Amino acid sequence: MFIAPQWENPSVYLARKEYDMNTEKRLVYMDHAATTATRPEVAAAMVPFMTSTFGNPSSLYDLAKVSRTAMDGAREEVAVALGADPEEIFFTSGGTESDNWAIKGIAFAKKAQGTHIITSVIEHHAVSHTCEWLKKQGFSVTYLPVDCFGMVNPADVEAAITPETILITVMMANNEVGTIQPIAEIGAIALKHGVLFHTDAVQAVGHIPVDVRAQNIDLLSLSSHKFHGPKGVGALYIRSGVELDSLIHGGAQERGQRAGTENVSGIVGMGLALSLAVKGMPENALRITALRKRLTEGLLAIPKTYLNGHPEKRLPNNVNVVFAFIEGESILLMLNRRGISASTGSACSSRSSEPSHVLTACGVPLEVVHGSLRLTLGEETTEADVSYTIDAVKEVVQRLRDMSPLTPPELRSQP
Repeated sequence: MFIAPQWENPSVYLARKEYDMNTEKRLVYMDHAATTATRPEVAAAMVPFMTSTFGNPSSLYDLAKVSRTAMDGAREEVAVALGADPEEIFFTSGGTESDNWAIKGIAFAKKAQGTHIITSVIEHHAVSHTCEWLKKQGFSVTYLPVDCFGMVNPADVEAAITPETILITVMMANNEVGTIQPIAEIGAIALKHGVLFHTDAVQAVGHIPVDVRAQNIDLLSLSSHKFHGPKGVGALYIRSGVELDSLIHGGAQERGQRAGTENVSGIVGMGLALSLAVKGMPENALRITALRKRLTEGLLAIPKTYLNGHPEKRLPNNVNVVFAFIEGESILLMLNRRGISASTGSACSSRSSEPSHVLTACGVPLEVVHGSLRLTLGEETTEADVSYTIDAVKEVVQRLRDMSPLTPPELRSQP
């Protein structure tokens, strides 16, 4: 874990220490797509802006100027990471707000020109639920299909454009199966037809290279806690010249675009975390991709196990598989008892009994779709973690299959 004891709640640290001493389990975190630990150096950089240097950046005195200068520095760091200009970066409370602002803001700003939006069937709920809400306000939405790997076909995007189309919103990388979309091609199509293009890049930023100019992106959403920054802070890139309505009203912050006193400590933390993530990206991506390959091969060695998402065009840290004859929730509970934190898909819908909309869109059969497991690695993941996880999953899958009435005889343990 990145969190050192001095940055951790003492009771949590002591509980974890006691847990380690009284059990034979390792503690392996394999859910980095859900959230990441805040780096110690990031947490240290944030502390002064919650204690001694606490001025409101909208005020005029020197204490406020320190906060404002720190925010400007963070804005520059985010801009550099995206290939943008600092004036194009607007701070938000996270990826969900950024998605809502981008889509609703463009929808209502462009309503006189058209009411048609294009998106995909595998978007995060921050996008899909927003589009559903806009349909109730009189907008129309086209949901593009994906192939078996969860990939959007750029030709389908172009074919869906009408004279009424005002926005295309397609995620950069899927949060469940890790598939990376052909964003530059989609952006070029949007530019060709004079349609604005937004991408939810929450899972991508800090993990794969992003260049809003080269990829023809007009609006981009990101969230700090996905790249070892603090929770509750994010940003929306808005290309210079793009006009959209505000989502939150009540003040002149963020150049009059987003009201509310800025989360200065969070913004400072996000800027530093993203800068560190981008700096270490080439080395980390190579190492984590190698670990992902080993983990994938180890899991696919289990009979009747299938990989979800594109085998190559996927996030470096994402492994998503489905096991026939058993349920993902049972897998998670048994892995948790072995000290492994994992997921069946999006953390935002982990308590839902409905099958993953992403996996069903990819054509995963209903009889096995509930048997999915998502393991997402991070900078602190080790070879030993991967080995332990492979062994634990094999043991859990076999135990559950032995208990399942659906398991055929040849997959059961031999007496």
